[in-house]
Amino acid sequence: MASFNCNREIRKYHSNEVVLSKAQQDEMRDRRDNGRIRLENGLIAADHALPYLVSSQGSYAMRTMVQDDENDYDIDDGVYFAYEDLLDEDGNELEPKAARRLVKKALHDARLAFDAQVKNNCVRQYYPAGYHIDLPVYRTTWSEDYFGNETITHELASGDEWVVSDARAVTKWFNGHVTQELKSGDVDTSQLRKVVRLTKKLARSRKAWKNKTTSGICITKLVVDHMVYVTDRDDEALRSTWQAIKNVLAFSRTVKHPVQPINLAEWDDERVGFFEACLLDSLKHLDVLDKSDCSQEEAMKAWNKVFDTDYFSDFIPTNKAAASLLQPAAVVSSGLSFPNKPIVPNKSSGFA
Repeated sequence: MASFNCNREIRKYHSNEVVLSKAQQDEMRDRRDNGRIRLENGLIAADHALPYLVSSQGSYAMRTMVQDDENDYDIDDGVYFAYEDLLDEDGNELEPKAARRLVKKALHDARLAFDAQVKNNCVRQYYPAGYHIDLPVYRTTWSEDYFGNETITHELASGDEWVVSDARAVTKWFNGHVTQELKSGDVDTSQLRKVVRLTKKLARSRKAWKNKTTSGICITKLVVDHMVYVTDRDDEALRSTWQAIKNVLAFSRTVKHPVQPINLAEWDDERVGFFEACLLDSLKHLDVLDKSDCSQEEAMKAWNKVFDTDYFSDFIPTNKAAASLLQPAAVVSSGLSFPNKPIVPNKSSGFA
């Protein structure tokens, strides 16, 4: 399929409007680290055992967070206690809600604008800037079989139950796909990460969409499952992946969890259905790229509509002479997947 080449513009959009700025990165790291210190001090003051591990997880750990005009960011920081450290004075297991209340109480600081809240699956700390930090609470048991093989079990304080779960396994799953894609090095050249970020940006590009679209983990799973790699063409990889996802969702909206034998969404999930409709609408806007005489102006206006932005207007030439210089030749995309083929490095920020 021949398509107008917008790789340069999409990469710039990703670098400038999608990846978090260094200032945002630093602020959130500081808040996260201050929260960890506050948790430790609160537990010490309560004469309670400290968690043996506090670990970033979710999109923060996978580096797939995207810019949000309202600073509506969610940082996940898992709090892991040894099983014996979540027992009451009589040696009985703490109920899941009691474990979450323990963490909430330890986080309390009168100097903060908002007190932490106990949610169904975590303790949530809001900040005036707009974002929040979620602290899921886990308990961990270690056991050995007859042959001395160790088994480690993590259980999440979810609702009124302790549920076997560990979000770090999801991070490991995603990073494993990135590792397969890249040859080596720490520079964030992953086309997979870029397509995940850009897809999440699309899903939340309108304020009215935020509470209607599906979750970040559902989007990530769909992209990983249906990613189409196109060397030197992030724009074409993005569009082809969206088309592949749309084709699958037309038959079923079921999204399987990446590491657990459960579904993130069922076949009739409304939020996934809304996301599918957003993809369909966006792909229709991009049909103009397939015209043999597609102009730079038409291409940029199409991407503006997709992301509900005027960012791409800066790439529209102001006269015909400039247009003839800017318009690249159409490039034919094979549409084939080749996850082990390296992508040309893009020196955008690696953090998300």
